[in-house]
Amino acid sequence: METIEAAGHQRDAGVPDSAHMGPTLPRMVLGAQLRRLREARGITAEEAGETIRASHSKISRLELGRTSFKRRDVADLLTLYGVTDEAERATLLAMAKQAGMPGWWQPYQDVVPPWRQAYLELEQAATVIRSYEPTFVPELLQTPGYARAVIRSVHHEAPQTEIDRRVELRMKRQRILRRPDAPKLWTIIDEAALRRSAGGTATMRDQLRHLIDIAQLPQVTVQVMPFSRGGHAATAGPITFLRFPEDALPDVVFLEQLTGGLYIDKSADIAHYWHVLNRLGIEAHTQRETRALIDRLLRDM
Repeated sequence: METIEAAGHQRDAGVPDSAHMGPTLPRMVLGAQLRRLREARGITAEEAGETIRASHSKISRLELGRTSFKRRDVADLLTLYGVTDEAERATLLAMAKQAGMPGWWQPYQDVVPPWRQAYLELEQAATVIRSYEPTFVPELLQTPGYARAVIRSVHHEAPQTEIDRRVELRMKRQRILRRPDAPKLWTIIDEAALRRSAGGTATMRDQLRHLIDIAQLPQVTVQVMPFSRGGHAATAGPITFLRFPEDALPDVVFLEQLTGGLYIDKSADIAHYWHVLNRLGIEAHTQRETRALIDRLLRDM
């Protein structure tokens, strides 16, 4: 993918920035650092767990950033790991405090299930977002009208106020594409998603035009997987791959399901999904072919 710059775009008020991502990213950074310190001292997870009166499985969850930190536990672990430098201890303890702060999405917690919360923060923190979407236009590229129609189809019994809040949250997430430090977004959309009407003809026309417009951003790449390709490497469902700025953080693959989500963080599995997305990028229409297909769909409406 090309190196991108988004100079000239002003940060919208209320857009989560790199200093206010919520607790997930600090937890991951701190957890990775604690793991390196433990391994450098040759201390087992069981020994570390005994120090903070916890099981080795809790140490594993802490090191993966999957649970919150108590400041006292972090202080005890740093002592166990031989960290005596006051500046280093202060930095890591401050990170532990940040890891306990509320997420930026907290005002919408009534419409964000627990399994989705970490993803919302990781998405805001990512420097690279790659995805494959077989059914709908990716959420970061949806228009308000299209988003409303899709959300209504999933939450068909929800009151209008809830639908409005879900749409509002989705639109706020999209602001990352206009930030000065916007992530590189590379998405592959199945042709079926573009032919599946959501909200009626006018809504779909607006959505397709929006895809053309958003693809003009230098950090955004949109490709379509055409029907003519037949079977391909990602027939099982949607895939989202996230990469982060800190070298200490591993890549994450998120697989969303109807009532939950699966976070993949094992190196071998992540490498497999990266390979799958690369294959899809080769098999899908080029950006020029994608634009031609969308133009044809618009003419046929």
